[in-house]
Formats: sequence, C-alpha cells, structure tokens
Amino acid sequence: MKKFDPATSLESVHELGAYNGVNQSINDSATFAFEDGNAMEACFHGEGGGAFLYSRHWNPTNYSLAKALAAMEGTEAAWVTGSGMAAITNAILQVCTAGDHIVATRTSYGGTFAFMKNWLPKYNITVSFVNTCDLEEVENAIQDNTKLIYTETIDNPMLEIADIPSLAKISKAHNTLLMIDNTFSPMIFSPAQLGADIVVYSMTKFINGKNDTTAGAICASMDFINSLIDLNDGTSMLLGGVLDTYRAANIHKNLYTLAIRMKQHSKNALDLANKFESIGIKASYPGLEKHPQHELMKATMNEEYGFGGMIAIDLETPDRASQFMALMQKEGVGYLAVSLGYFRTLFSNSGKSTSSEIPEEEQKKMGLSPGLVRYSVGLDNDMDATFEKIKKCYAMV
Repeated sequence: MKKFDPATSLESVHELGAYNGVNQSINDSATFAFEDGNAMEACFHGEGGGAFLYSRHWNPTNYSLAKALAAMEGTEAAWVTGSGMAAITNAILQVCTAGDHIVATRTSYGGTFAFMKNWLPKYNITVSFVNTCDLEEVENAIQDNTKLIYTETIDNPMLEIADIPSLAKISKAHNTLLMIDNTFSPMIFSPAQLGADIVVYSMTKFINGKNDTTAGAICASMDFINSLIDLNDGTSMLLGGVLDTYRAANIHKNLYTLAIRMKQHSKNALDLANKFESIGIKASYPGLEKHPQHELMKATMNEEYGFGGMIAIDLETPDRASQFMALMQKEGVGYLAVSLGYFRTLFSNSGKSTSSEIPEEEQKKMGLSPGLVRYSVGLDNDMDATFEKIKKCYAMV
C-alpha cells in the first residue's frame, strides 16, 4: 500500500476561490439567506443538504480550511476553533459526560493539565494521569467508565514520543477513544493513520507559523465532527469558540508552506541539538540517537519532515535559565516568549511558564527540571552564526 504523505494529500484538495482566484475566498457573513422558510426549517433539523446557516455552525471559508486539514491528516472531516484549548476542550466534552473517566498523559501542555485536573472534576469527570510511554501503566489505569485515552505525540515540554499504534490497540481493546494532540509535529506524524480516533491542534503554533492569531483544529470522523456541531447538543455549536473567517483564510494560505517550514525547523533543530552537546548543554531532542524513543519515532514518523523543531535544554536552575534566555535575546538569537513554531526562535523556562499550572511536586515526578528551557528553533538561514551567539551566552552563565 502506498505510504500516506500529508503534503501531497493536502495539495490534492486545493480549490480555486470565487472568480477563479487562486486563493480561497473570504466569506465574512455571519448569517446566510434561504430560498424559503421550509429550507431554513430543514437546515435546523440537520437536513440542509450542505446549506450554510450561521457562521457559528459553518462558514464557507472555515469549511475550506477544515477540508484542507482533514486531507492533511487523512481523516474524513475536521473542525476549526478560535484557539487550541477550544479544540481540546470541545473534543473532550463531546466524548465525556458526568461519571466518565479519562486516562491522560502526565506530561502535557499546562493549560490541558489544568483543564483536566481542576475543571473536569467540577462536572464529575475524573482523570488518571499516567506515563503514557509505559503501556502497562496505561492499561492498568483503564476503568470500566474510561471513555478516552489522551496524550501528545511529542509531549510538552519533555519531548517524549507516544507509541500511537500500541496505544490505539489498547484503546480499541477497551472500547475507548484515542485522542492525540499533534501540535508539536504536524506532517511529521499522521496520528490518524497510526490508529488515533481524534487529532487536535493548536494551529497558533507550527501550522500557522506567524504567531499573529490563536486557532485550533479537531480532525476526526465525519460522525464525530457532525456531533460537535449538532444544533441541539454539539459542544462546539453550543459553547461557541468559532474561528474568525479572516484568520481562517490566512491560516489556509500558510498551510501550504508547512511542509517546507517543518523540514527547515527540523534541519536547524538537529544541527543545534548536536552542537549543544559539544559545549556541554544538556539537550533532549528525538533526533539524537540517545533519545529514549528515537527508534520508535523513526518507525512511526513521516521521515521526510525530520524530527521536529523543539529541543529541551537543561540549565539546572530557574535563575541560570532566566539569565541564559535574557542573554540570548540580547544577542539576537530569538525571543524570551511563550509559544512555538514561529519563524524566529522562541524560548521559555517551562516550569515557570507554560507548565506552571502543573504543581511542583508533579513536575518533579515527571522529571521536569526546574531549569528546563523549551527551545523552539526558528527558520534561521545561518545556524553556524546563531550557534556562535549561543555559545557566547552560555559561557556567561
């Protein structure tokens, strides 16, 4: 069977816009007219036959982006949201109701952890946080009321790699759904092709690549996406969180450079990770042979796109991390800022920023060093010059 290629699949669904424009048209209508009252009534009953009703439900511009994302993932359908957290929370709340249980990775984005740890229990949805790299631990955590196994392909910020095919076997054996956050590795991994039921993204990051908006995506079966936007009980329809159409159009255009950008991010990150080691910086990067899941990643990734643009470096203490990052920003290496996937390098001390929602005792359990710097490698053209600046900064801490 021909191997799935996300970039080729994405390119195959590109359509001309209105008046044969090479880009998709922007439709900024919040509401849409019907020929008669019967047609409108049918739409409210889910019998619209593709008619557009209201932009919180569907909009032509958002629909075009969703079709492109579904093609990239190899899923039947997709839905776009106003942020990555909206995608995560909408998908989880569509699957789980009061009395249900989730098995989730112990290492995840801080906002995801806080939602599961602090918010879901208010509605009697319980979560067991486990090391999802330990398949036996995942299996043992499943209960009779488990509805969902949740993890990140490359987890934030430890950069551990999920064994998606094995997790998919466990989820199917226990009649649960497997949900994967693929934010760190679009195109590098195709989780749905490896057995995931639901794939979510913060499109704010690599997919858009410009850090000029927040956006999210949910890629899944047609039945699941339709359930999300059901007029009567669809989580996305009733909670809102729709993506603005102007932003959707911009992301759609940026999507077609994603393959090139991911290759360059990966190339630069591998180069830097090797160079970090040479000057004594402790670096974790899945492209290094010493990484615990290096071989697993090679066996499950779309190898053409590299090992990703994220490196975890350990400065041991928050003070050293802060000093190092401030020096790098001053030298023009990048910016001391949260987020990732930008064309400039971004870095932050995870335990004090994007993972700060995770209590310190939990950070220690997962092995998160207090001096860990999450390093999102940019699209620099001259990595030798960049490294010389980094080396100068590191010598000063």
